[in-house]
Amino acid sequence: MSTLTIVLLCILAVLIIAAVVLYFLGKKMQKKQDAQQAQMEAMKQTVSMLIIDKKRLKLKESGLPQAVIDQTPKMLRGSKLPVVKAKVGPQIMTLISDEKIFDSIPVKKEVKAVVSGIYITDVKGLHGRQAPVEQKKKGFFKRALEKAQEKAGATPVK
Repeated sequence: MSTLTIVLLCILAVLIIAAVVLYFLGKKMQKKQDAQQAQMEAMKQTVSMLIIDKKRLKLKESGLPQAVIDQTPKMLRGSKLPVVKAKVGPQIMTLISDEKIFDSIPVKKEVKAVVSGIYITDVKGLHGRQAPVEQKKKGFFKRALEKAQEKAGATPVK
């Protein structure tokens, strides 16, 4: 056998082992996520709250309790979270929002939110209708591409 064949076989063996390890790790993480989702579903409750402010902040700057910061894995402490400051009843609380609904949360409005602990999973307007989603601004290159396609008569890419 030539040296090239041996090297390629070794690389192939390493790639197969890595794929098998990633497959089993993925299954384990999926089971963990399913258990956490079931626990969140069991603890959810609907609360009426006044949204004061919403921002994406680092975990240390968010104003969350120290116990929450200590339980967070060290790798995630530097990442930014969607944080919502809301008045729930007589007290002001800092809550973490689901990334999917963060943009649809209206500021300075009273809403009914589905909350599980300090995590907001869903938001409805005061009368049950979904709050309007704010349109994101288009970037410079996206606008330029749309203008060029419009001039050329092509259908714009969404």
